[in-house]
Amino acid sequence: MKKIYDKNELNFALIWIGIYIVLLSIGDSISNMIGVEKLVTAPICIILTLILYLWINHNGLKRKYGLCPLEATAKQYLYFIPLILLVSTNLWWGFRMNLTVIESILYVISMLCVGFLEEIIFRGFLFKAMCQTHIKQAIIISSVTFGFGHIVNLLNGREVMATLLQICYAIAIGFVFTIIFYKGKSLWPCIIAHSIFNSLSAFTNSEPKWRGPANAIILCLISLSYAIYIINKTKDEKILINK
Repeated sequence: MKKIYDKNELNFALIWIGIYIVLLSIGDSISNMIGVEKLVTAPICIILTLILYLWINHNGLKRKYGLCPLEATAKQYLYFIPLILLVSTNLWWGFRMNLTVIESILYVISMLCVGFLEEIIFRGFLFKAMCQTHIKQAIIISSVTFGFGHIVNLLNGREVMATLLQICYAIAIGFVFTIIFYKGKSLWPCIIAHSIFNSLSAFTNSEPKWRGPANAIILCLISLSYAIYIINKTKDEKILINK
Protein backbone atom coordinates (compact mmCIF):
# COMPACT_ATOMS: atom_id res chain seq x y z
CA MET A 1 0.00 0.00 0.00
CA LYS A 2 2.90 2.35 0.79
CA LYS A 3 4.41 1.79 -2.67
CA ILE A 4 1.19 2.88 -4.37
CA TYR A 5 1.01 5.90 -2.06
CA ASP A 6 4.61 6.96 -2.70
CA LYS A 7 4.19 6.56 -6.45
CA ASN A 8 1.04 8.66 -6.80
CA GLU A 9 -1.06 10.03 -3.93
CA LEU A 10 -3.99 10.90 -6.18
CA ASN A 11 -4.23 7.35 -7.53
CA PHE A 12 -3.98 6.10 -3.96
CA ALA A 13 -6.95 8.30 -3.00
CA LEU A 14 -9.02 7.15 -5.99
CA ILE A 15 -8.27 3.51 -5.22
CA TRP A 16 -9.49 3.96 -1.67
CA ILE A 17 -12.64 5.72 -2.86
CA GLY A 18 -13.34 2.70 -5.05
CA ILE A 19 -12.60 0.21 -2.29
CA TYR A 20 -14.80 2.08 0.16
CA ILE A 21 -17.79 2.42 -2.17
CA VAL A 22 -17.66 -1.17 -3.42
CA LEU A 23 -17.19 -2.83 -0.02
CA LEU A 24 -19.90 -0.79 1.72
CA SER A 25 -22.32 -1.35 -1.16
CA ILE A 26 -21.69 -5.10 -0.95
CA GLY A 27 -22.06 -4.97 2.84
CA ASP A 28 -25.38 -3.11 2.64
CA SER A 29 -26.70 -5.44 -0.08
CA ILE A 30 -25.87 -8.59 1.87
CA SER A 31 -27.26 -7.07 5.09
CA ASN A 32 -30.53 -6.29 3.30
CA MET A 33 -30.68 -9.81 1.89
CA ILE A 34 -30.22 -11.26 5.37
CA GLY A 35 -32.81 -8.85 6.72
CA VAL A 36 -30.70 -7.19 9.41
CA GLU A 37 -29.66 -3.58 8.77
CA LYS A 38 -25.84 -3.09 8.71
CA LEU A 39 -25.15 -6.65 9.94
CA VAL A 40 -22.35 -7.11 7.41
CA THR A 41 -21.60 -3.43 6.83
CA ALA A 42 -20.62 -2.71 10.46
CA PRO A 43 -17.74 -5.25 10.57
CA ILE A 44 -16.51 -4.04 7.17
CA CYS A 45 -16.50 -0.43 8.43
CA ILE A 46 -14.64 -1.37 11.59
CA ILE A 47 -11.97 -3.28 9.65
CA LEU A 48 -11.46 -0.47 7.12
CA THR A 49 -11.25 2.11 9.91
CA LEU A 50 -8.59 0.10 11.75
CA ILE A 51 -6.61 -0.50 8.56
CA LEU A 52 -6.53 3.19 7.62
CA TYR A 53 -5.82 4.49 11.11
CA LEU A 54 -3.03 1.98 11.77
CA TRP A 55 -1.51 2.59 8.33
CA ILE A 56 -1.54 6.37 8.79
CA ASN A 57 -0.08 6.05 12.28
CA HIS A 58 2.58 3.53 11.19
CA ASN A 59 3.78 5.80 8.37
CA GLY A 60 3.86 8.97 10.48
CA LEU A 61 1.09 10.69 8.53
CA LYS A 62 -1.25 11.65 11.38
CA ARG A 63 -0.38 15.35 11.24
CA LYS A 64 -0.58 15.47 7.44
CA TYR A 65 -4.08 14.03 7.48
CA GLY A 66 -5.33 16.01 10.44
CA LEU A 67 -5.42 13.26 13.05
CA CYS A 68 -3.92 15.61 15.58
CA PRO A 69 -5.49 17.72 18.37
CA LEU A 70 -7.01 21.05 17.48
CA GLU A 71 -5.25 23.76 19.45
CA ALA A 72 -7.50 26.74 19.95
CA THR A 73 -8.54 29.20 22.62
CA ALA A 74 -11.95 29.02 24.28
CA LYS A 75 -13.11 31.89 22.08
CA GLN A 76 -11.94 30.15 18.91
CA TYR A 77 -13.97 27.06 19.76
CA LEU A 78 -17.09 29.21 19.40
CA TYR A 79 -16.51 29.09 15.65
CA PHE A 80 -17.65 25.46 15.74
CA ILE A 81 -21.16 26.30 16.99
CA PRO A 82 -22.61 26.04 13.45
CA LEU A 83 -21.45 22.41 13.42
CA ILE A 84 -23.91 21.76 16.25
CA LEU A 85 -26.70 23.09 14.03
CA LEU A 86 -25.58 20.82 11.21
CA VAL A 87 -25.41 17.62 13.25
CA SER A 88 -28.75 18.28 14.97
CA THR A 89 -30.87 18.68 11.82
CA ASN A 90 -31.90 15.01 11.77
CA LEU A 91 -33.73 15.53 15.08
CA TRP A 92 -35.44 18.83 14.27
CA TRP A 93 -38.65 17.06 13.21
CA GLY A 94 -38.78 14.67 16.13
CA PHE A 95 -37.21 11.45 17.39
CA ARG A 96 -38.26 7.99 16.28
CA MET A 97 -36.84 4.46 16.49
CA ASN A 98 -36.77 3.44 12.84
CA LEU A 99 -34.83 0.22 13.46
CA THR A 100 -34.70 -2.52 16.06
CA VAL A 101 -32.35 -2.06 19.01
CA ILE A 102 -29.71 -4.39 17.50
CA GLU A 103 -30.00 -2.73 14.10
CA SER A 104 -29.75 0.72 15.69
CA ILE A 105 -26.52 -0.29 17.44
CA LEU A 106 -25.08 -1.72 14.23
CA TYR A 107 -26.16 1.39 12.33
CA VAL A 108 -24.54 3.78 14.82
CA ILE A 109 -21.30 1.74 14.82
CA SER A 110 -21.27 1.81 11.02
CA MET A 111 -21.92 5.55 10.88
CA LEU A 112 -19.24 6.37 13.43
CA CYS A 113 -16.76 4.53 11.23
CA VAL A 114 -18.16 6.05 8.05
CA GLY A 115 -17.57 9.53 9.46
CA PHE A 116 -13.92 8.66 9.98
CA LEU A 117 -13.49 6.83 6.67
CA GLU A 118 -15.13 9.44 4.46
CA GLU A 119 -13.26 12.33 6.08
CA ILE A 120 -9.91 10.54 5.75
CA ILE A 121 -10.54 9.44 2.17
CA PHE A 122 -12.18 12.58 0.75
CA ARG A 123 -10.84 15.38 2.98
CA GLY A 124 -7.56 13.64 3.73
CA PHE A 125 -6.28 11.54 0.84
CA LEU A 126 -8.09 13.19 -2.08
CA PHE A 127 -7.91 16.82 -0.96
CA LYS A 128 -4.30 16.61 0.20
CA ALA A 129 -3.22 14.90 -3.02
CA MET A 130 -4.78 17.64 -5.14
CA CYS A 131 -4.03 20.73 -3.04
CA GLN A 132 -0.33 20.42 -3.76
CA THR A 133 -0.92 22.01 -7.15
CA HIS A 134 -4.20 23.97 -6.94
CA ILE A 135 -6.01 24.69 -3.68
CA LYS A 136 -9.29 26.04 -5.09
CA GLN A 137 -9.61 23.19 -7.55
CA ALA A 138 -8.83 20.68 -4.79
CA ILE A 139 -11.55 22.15 -2.53
CA ILE A 140 -14.17 22.04 -5.27
CA ILE A 141 -13.33 18.56 -6.59
CA SER A 142 -13.08 17.08 -3.10
CA SER A 143 -16.50 18.50 -2.17
CA VAL A 144 -18.25 17.51 -5.40
CA THR A 145 -16.72 14.03 -5.44
CA PHE A 146 -17.85 13.51 -1.85
CA GLY A 147 -21.38 14.58 -2.75
CA PHE A 148 -21.72 12.49 -5.89
CA GLY A 149 -20.27 9.50 -4.08
CA HIS A 150 -23.67 9.20 -2.39
CA ILE A 151 -25.28 8.28 -5.72
CA VAL A 152 -24.33 4.70 -4.86
CA ASN A 153 -27.31 4.75 -2.45
CA LEU A 154 -29.53 4.23 -5.48
CA LEU A 155 -28.07 0.73 -5.79
CA ASN A 156 -29.21 0.01 -2.25
CA GLY A 157 -32.84 0.86 -2.98
CA ARG A 158 -33.01 4.51 -1.91
CA GLU A 159 -35.48 6.76 -3.71
CA VAL A 160 -34.14 8.90 -6.56
CA MET A 161 -35.37 12.23 -5.12
CA ALA A 162 -34.01 11.47 -1.65
CA THR A 163 -30.64 10.57 -3.19
CA LEU A 164 -30.51 13.74 -5.29
CA LEU A 165 -31.26 15.86 -2.23
CA GLN A 166 -28.56 14.02 -0.29
CA ILE A 167 -26.05 14.67 -3.06
CA CYS A 168 -26.86 18.40 -2.97
CA TYR A 169 -26.42 18.88 0.76
CA ALA A 170 -23.47 16.47 0.87
CA ILE A 171 -21.62 18.73 -1.58
CA ALA A 172 -22.35 21.75 0.64
CA ILE A 173 -21.31 19.93 3.83
CA GLY A 174 -18.24 18.57 2.07
CA PHE A 175 -17.30 22.13 1.11
CA VAL A 176 -17.49 23.49 4.65
CA PHE A 177 -15.66 20.45 6.07
CA THR A 178 -12.87 20.94 3.53
CA ILE A 179 -12.59 24.61 4.49
CA ILE A 180 -12.45 23.71 8.19
CA PHE A 181 -9.69 21.16 7.56
CA TYR A 182 -7.77 23.47 5.26
CA LYS A 183 -7.88 26.37 7.70
CA GLY A 184 -7.53 24.45 10.95
CA LYS A 185 -5.28 21.55 9.89
CA SER A 186 -7.15 19.16 12.20
CA LEU A 187 -9.70 16.76 10.76
CA TRP A 188 -11.21 15.76 14.10
CA PRO A 189 -13.96 18.45 14.15
CA CYS A 190 -15.13 17.18 10.75
CA ILE A 191 -14.87 13.51 11.74
CA ILE A 192 -16.84 14.05 14.95
CA ALA A 193 -19.53 16.19 13.32
CA HIS A 194 -19.84 13.83 10.35
CA SER A 195 -20.10 10.74 12.58
CA ILE A 196 -22.77 12.27 14.83
CA PHE A 197 -24.77 13.58 11.88
CA ASN A 198 -24.81 10.16 10.23
CA SER A 199 -25.59 8.31 13.46
CA LEU A 200 -28.60 10.50 14.28
CA SER A 201 -30.12 9.72 10.88
CA ALA A 202 -31.18 6.36 12.36
CA PHE A 203 -33.57 8.20 14.68
CA THR A 204 -34.96 10.87 12.41
CA ASN A 205 -38.69 11.30 11.91
CA SER A 206 -39.39 10.84 8.20
CA GLU A 207 -42.69 12.69 8.41
CA PRO A 208 -43.93 15.06 7.09
CA LYS A 209 -43.05 14.42 3.44
CA TRP A 210 -41.68 17.93 2.89
CA ARG A 211 -39.07 17.31 5.61
CA GLY A 212 -36.52 15.96 3.10
CA PRO A 213 -36.42 19.02 0.81
CA ALA A 214 -36.59 21.36 3.82
CA ASN A 215 -33.64 19.64 5.46
CA ALA A 216 -31.62 19.77 2.25
CA ILE A 217 -32.20 23.51 1.85
CA ILE A 218 -31.39 24.23 5.50
CA LEU A 219 -28.22 22.13 5.40
CA CYS A 220 -27.04 23.85 2.22
CA LEU A 221 -27.70 27.32 3.63
CA ILE A 222 -25.98 26.63 6.95
CA SER A 223 -22.99 24.93 5.30
CA LEU A 224 -22.40 27.56 2.63
CA SER A 225 -22.93 30.47 5.06
CA TYR A 226 -20.57 28.86 7.53
CA ALA A 227 -17.90 28.27 4.87
CA ILE A 228 -18.14 31.84 3.56
CA TYR A 229 -17.91 33.18 7.11
CA ILE A 230 -14.75 31.18 7.82
CA ILE A 231 -13.16 32.24 4.54
CA ASN A 232 -13.90 35.92 5.21
CA LYS A 233 -12.65 35.78 8.80
CA THR A 234 -9.42 34.05 7.85
CA LYS A 235 -8.44 36.61 5.26
CA ASP A 236 -6.81 38.64 8.00
CA GLU A 237 -6.44 36.12 10.82
CA LYS A 238 -6.26 32.41 11.37
CA ILE A 239 -9.25 31.56 13.51
CA LEU A 240 -8.63 27.81 13.64
CA ILE A 241 -5.15 27.30 14.95
CA ASN A 242 -3.09 24.15 14.95
CA LYS A 243 0.58 24.69 15.61
